[in-house]
Amino acid sequence: MTHQPCGHMLTHAGVWSPDGQWIVYDVRASDAVFDGTRIECVHCQNGQTRLLYESRDGAACGVATFHPQKDQVVFIHGPEHPDAAWSYGACHRRGVLVDCHNPGIGRNLDACDIAPPFTPGALRGGSHLHVFSGDGQWVSFTYEDHVLAQFSTETDAQEMNLRTIGVSVPSVPVFVPRTHPRNHDGAFFSALAVRVTAHPKPGSDEISRACEEGWVGTNGYRKPHGAWQSKALAFQGHVVTSRGQTISEVFLVDLPMDMTCPGAGPLEGTPTRRPSPPRGATQRRLTFTEDREHPGLQGPRHWLHSAPDGSRIGFLMKDAAGMAQLWTISPNGGAPVQITHLPWSVTSAFSWRPDGARIAFIADRSVMEVEANTGRCARLTSRVSEDRGPLPFGCVYSPDGERIAYLRAVADGAGGWNQIFCVNSARP
Repeated sequence: MTHQPCGHMLTHAGVWSPDGQWIVYDVRASDAVFDGTRIECVHCQNGQTRLLYESRDGAACGVATFHPQKDQVVFIHGPEHPDAAWSYGACHRRGVLVDCHNPGIGRNLDACDIAPPFTPGALRGGSHLHVFSGDGQWVSFTYEDHVLAQFSTETDAQEMNLRTIGVSVPSVPVFVPRTHPRNHDGAFFSALAVRVTAHPKPGSDEISRACEEGWVGTNGYRKPHGAWQSKALAFQGHVVTSRGQTISEVFLVDLPMDMTCPGAGPLEGTPTRRPSPPRGATQRRLTFTEDREHPGLQGPRHWLHSAPDGSRIGFLMKDAAGMAQLWTISPNGGAPVQITHLPWSVTSAFSWRPDGARIAFIADRSVMEVEANTGRCARLTSRVSEDRGPLPFGCVYSPDGERIAYLRAVADGAGGWNQIFCVNSARP
């Protein structure tokens, strides 16, 4: 579809505009280096490109996703005028919102306040990979804390920086004092959603890292007794097994509708303690895989996407033959169900078709689909040589479910460049 001599990167979700006509991307050369300075979109029929935002003053930007109903994108923005004390990194980045009808004008999604006393609703570090909830109201992100990054160990007196997950909600804008040159205001109120600890007890449900999250259902999920949970995130949590091995398991956090009320501790944290989740945020573990031959979630980096109706959460785990397969589990727990039974591993992130009938992913150098209820797979692109195959990044359905966007490298006289392609979903 696109043929400019530059890199193109898709994220794992939300790359299509609500009308299904445009695909948003950034221009990083690869996912290993955050070096892009433009957020663009390309028309899926005629290849026309539009510049939505260009960063300046030494800042980079990337990893863009669309709002599900509005012509609006959110993406990672690095620091302007980076220096030795404040350069791009996990603790030094933010989310930025841009209206596609007013390109070039960015609004900070999350506020930042790194000088105590901290401000409720502001972060003290960096947010990453922002994704709108299915109804477009809230935004999830992963987070690392600048204030606690100064501590290399965790003690009773101080906590250390650990990756975790937060949410931004449009309740009120957050204004912070200019007590530090890197402080800034934000359009949304932000709070952390997940509890982490540096030293999980072996065999417990405590986690040292929370990451690769995804919203559960377009509008949440139904609990066992019929109540509806409107907002919840599934994520990977790192636990320590009874044998002392760190593995990744499926966790879920139910979120309260009011993210602004403090829970066990202050939302904004303290100089020695990480910010606390709001009152009513409840996290629980869904998978218990310690005793499997291949314990834990495994395979390529992937995010936990759920069926649109919220009934099943997808993830990757190895089968007895050591192949990474697609599995699902109910947000209410129970036994995992294996969906794919392929002779090769799934090699990419995946996404659900909007009707919940199929899941798209990459395996054996092809884009594939699996029927979620039967496990029957279809190869959508021909198997090609490894250097020409689909790349292990986004594999994302259009809003109507008819097309799947993905990346592959295309060689030209100047070298190889990641380019965006589309393939049609299989017919019933």
